Amino acid sequence: MTEAPVTTPGGLLLVAALILPVIALLLAFALGGRRAANLAPAAFGLGLMLAVAICVELMGSGAAISYRLGGWAPPLGIALRADGLSAALLLTSAIVLLATSIFVRPDFAAGTESRSELMFWCLLLGLWSAMCCTLLSNDLFNLFVGLELMTFAAVPLACLAGSRETLEAALRYLLFALLGSVLYLLGVALFYGSYGTLDLVQLSRIARADGATILAAAVMTAGLIAKAALFPLHLWLPPAHAGAPAPASAVLSALVVKAAFFLLLRLWLGVMPAAASGLAMQLLAALGAAAILIGSLVALRQARLKLLIAYSTVAQIGYLFLMFPLSVAGPEAAAAWLGGILQAVSHAFAKASMFLGAGLAAKALGHDRIDGLGGLARAMPMTVIAFGLAGLSLMGVPPSGGFTAKWLLIQASLEAGQWWWGVVMLCGGLLTGGYVFRVLAASIQGDGAARVSLPASFNFQERVVLGLALLSAVMGLVPLGSFSVAQIGRIGG
Repeated sequence: MTEAPVTTPGGLLLVAALILPVIALLLAFALGGRRAANLAPAAFGLGLMLAVAICVELMGSGAAISYRLGGWAPPLGIALRADGLSAALLLTSAIVLLATSIFVRPDFAAGTESRSELMFWCLLLGLWSAMCCTLLSNDLFNLFVGLELMTFAAVPLACLAGSRETLEAALRYLLFALLGSVLYLLGVALFYGSYGTLDLVQLSRIARADGATILAAAVMTAGLIAKAALFPLHLWLPPAHAGAPAPASAVLSALVVKAAFFLLLRLWLGVMPAAASGLAMQLLAALGAAAILIGSLVALRQARLKLLIAYSTVAQIGYLFLMFPLSVAGPEAAAAWLGGILQAVSHAFAKASMFLGAGLAAKALGHDRIDGLGGLARAMPMTVIAFGLAGLSLMGVPPSGGFTAKWLLIQASLEAGQWWWGVVMLCGGLLTGGYVFRVLAASIQGDGAARVSLPASFNFQERVVLGLALLSAVMGLVPLGSFSVAQIGRIGG
């Protein structure tokens, strides 16, 4: 058997990052909603510090961090592992969840403590626990466990309002997720039957391009595509967003769909041998290209703001999948890998800002119809500015993080001789500009919203929305070398 990951200096940071969300969840459930509202942001702040510490340890060592639970080596034991990809998404998750928890506190502070308040905080902490489990796991089965825990936190979070529409949308989400789980678990069984181990590092060294391995990867991919809401298995995502509370939509779009994408990266760019992945990479990129074009066109036709942002998520997820055929080998692989990770991070900040801002606008106006947004720019200027800044990142306009990500991907596509992916990205940027400017134009014209009386808490919440949008917009000003952490410890790289 090939050598498994060993415990490295800094390995206890991974244990702390895994245990902290669980402890916070148990305490929140025991203490109740009011105290949970204070506990959760503090826990997310600690999680942010742990994520920063993991990034610092990675950059200092130049290698992945790992920890053998109980000292047992895989395949008998379980190993935690964090590379640059894990660290980048851990940091992103902590920032988005911290911002969301700060944003939502005024909504609960106004009334008496309720069951929905306690459930919200417990589910948000449960989703964080699942995200950490997924990002730090180093074997295919524990990745499945983390993904399932995330589903069972995200589904009730999306239907917390309790209306019939949200329950129907959540049920559709659950059915897609369960179908994806069955297919993924079937692939895990095939991998274990072929190799006797599910450890990612070990599989990356011994996986063969035979029929059983290709079949296992194919069924797992089909399941993960459903969970990631990649076209054409995206049908659950827009309805789930339409009726979900704004904070739920923010974390669902920014983080939850990225977990399945993370597993696909682990599978195809980590475990599978290059001889077995050529056609699969092109197919994934083709589905991504279709998502960009069709998702953007459908977004242009939406009458409701939340549905427009939801279909924009379908489109923006497509950019992530363009990195697959460009990250395999060659001089363009490093740029494509970095571009894909930057796209995931900048999209998370931009989309969280957009959904939280849309929730504020709907709360102020009593609806989220785009043709009824007139005067919103005067009533809620920070929210409209935040939407515009986030939209610039989605379009890929400099100096945003989205620009840097898309520029790296376009550059990689040209260097690889696959110029057609670059054309798709340019068309996607123009279509994105169409629906972003449509919302901005509707917000500027008219004065209906300008007469709306806003609570004092809105000013504070608007600042949170603007802060997330600024993060996405200014990422392009950070020197590219600062993002080199994303390359550290890459499995199969």
